[in-house]
Amino acid sequence: MSQPAYRETLDFLYQQLPMFQRVGAAAFKKDLTNTLALCRLLGQPQKQFKSIHVAGTNGKGSVSHMLAAILQKAGYKTGLYTSPHLHDFRERIRINGEMIPENEVVNFTAKTRAQLKDIQPSFFEWTVVMAFDYFAREKVDVAVIEVGLGGRLDSTNVLTPQLSVITNIGWDHMDMLGDTLPLIAAEKAGIIKADVPVVVGESHPETAPVFERTANEKRALLKFADKSFQVQQLRYEGDGAVYEVKRLGKPLYPTLFVDLAGQYQVYNLATVFAAVEMLNRAGWELEAETVTEALGEVRRLTGFTGRWTVLGQQPLIIADTAHNSNGLALVMEQLSQMPRKTLRMVIGVVQDKDLDKILPLFPKEAKYYFCKSSIPRAMNEAKLAEKAADFGLSGVTFPDVAQALSAAKAESETDDLIYVGGSTFTVAEIITWQ
Repeated sequence: MSQPAYRETLDFLYQQLPMFQRVGAAAFKKDLTNTLALCRLLGQPQKQFKSIHVAGTNGKGSVSHMLAAILQKAGYKTGLYTSPHLHDFRERIRINGEMIPENEVVNFTAKTRAQLKDIQPSFFEWTVVMAFDYFAREKVDVAVIEVGLGGRLDSTNVLTPQLSVITNIGWDHMDMLGDTLPLIAAEKAGIIKADVPVVVGESHPETAPVFERTANEKRALLKFADKSFQVQQLRYEGDGAVYEVKRLGKPLYPTLFVDLAGQYQVYNLATVFAAVEMLNRAGWELEAETVTEALGEVRRLTGFTGRWTVLGQQPLIIADTAHNSNGLALVMEQLSQMPRKTLRMVIGVVQDKDLDKILPLFPKEAKYYFCKSSIPRAMNEAKLAEKAADFGLSGVTFPDVAQALSAAKAESETDDLIYVGGSTFTVAEIITWQ
């Protein structure tokens, strides 16, 4: 299939279907009607393969990729659905790490185009069903499906998986999910299905009762990962880090190399090990050697990028898609421990971001390069800089991300550290531009 046909197809979809990535809450559909209608139209593809369903405020992308890498390394033909994409739409839909071919995107759109006007799905609803259809036709052994937003009303929640995973609960999308942690947890708990085991990454006093109650109602075996597994990051090594993993306080892996660094990965790894334990209990064959080998090459096996991604050396340039208060707090803590002369921060955010929650987390001693990504949701760089000044953060403004990074690099010495983040879209543009 020619490149122009693929580009024309994506242009059509971006224009026709409301896309949360671009417009925000207006694209969020608060029921599953459209997804179910598309699934019926295509012969219920979501029922034709086994799946693992992953939700959570933070970490669901990392956990999804690590689980996919492990299943793939174990010899299972593994589908992986994640969102959003950073560079190419096809990053969302992969089998054994390979992106869906362009001709599959073009053909699926042509097949369903007549129904788009009748059903009027969002971009996300349509993409989810494309993934389900592709995985079914390719006869995957299992697919790891990442929730887009929330859980209960997310388009992916038409699945009945082998295992449900909820990484954690934090403050994000309160306008759509609720303004208390128990309310947000209830939305995430909506992916728990009858008689399907569930792993919850972190046991929190405000949210644990919500998961316990829902699991009990659904007769779902519940496991809190942090009650069994303890993980500590020992040191950085190459493009990853070495971790110590304990189970119930006893050494499990004294020195485990994982090609994903970032202090937040200690929580994600505990969740992954709990999920692997639950899958093995259900008859999957995920041996310890396979698990450790897979975790050492997650990026190669799955194409994962955007989390504590090193983009350059001298100066060290790190990009990370953390964008809510929980995720950013961990990233800022890790940055504070990194050796550097001057810390330079290339930051862009979206308009609906609660700046009062996230800006206090950023270091005051850093020099800031405020910018605006090229999506309608992006906050104006001058407005961001003005608000940041209220929290003692000072810097200069740029109309786009590339110019901001170029300026940061031009002013840097070899022992400086440049951080790029604030939103997924800021990182996406840097990875594309690089």
